Amino acid sequence: MRYRHYKGGIYELVCEAMLEADHTPVIVYRGQDGTTWVRPRDVFFEMVAPEGGGIPVPRFAPADQA
Repeated sequence: MRYRHYKGGIYELVCEAMLEADHTPVIVYRGQDGTTWVRPRDVFFEMVAPEGGGIPVPRFAPADQA
């Protein structure tokens, strides 16, 4: 599934995994440039305030599939 970062990038969710050290659920995702990233699941789906303040938005939101 594709997600849009609140700053504008599009990322493909590769899989959900678990961090071996402490069993933290993580999201593995890939950017359009092919770079693969890992972020804690709670952080991936958290609400963040855009720069300059304003109404909190999801850090990553499902991208339009059209």
